[in-house]
Amino acid sequence: MVKHLKENENLEELVKEGIHIVDFYAEWCGPCQMLGPVLESLDNVDVIKIDTDIHESLAQSFGIMSVPTLLFYKDGTIIRKEIGFKPKEEIEKIIASL
Repeated sequence: MVKHLKENENLEELVKEGIHIVDFYAEWCGPCQMLGPVLESLDNVDVIKIDTDIHESLAQSFGIMSVPTLLFYKDGTIIRKEIGFKPKEEIEKIIASL
């Protein structure tokens, strides 16, 4: 399931249980636009999309310097960070390794 973070939502609450992918992206970013359909096609993982133009301070707090940046969470802990476009097969391998 793909969900866009709303301004009043707490990211830590959303990722505290299970496996989640947090996608820091920007509307103007070409690789981000290519990654969107890939993330939507994933099964058995929740994806939380965070627009860095809207949530600028949150992106800064995570040290996001380029988009897309994917954070892979397991039970509230960041397990892995990937920068740039990744094909579906590579993302599925990362998820399986968690």
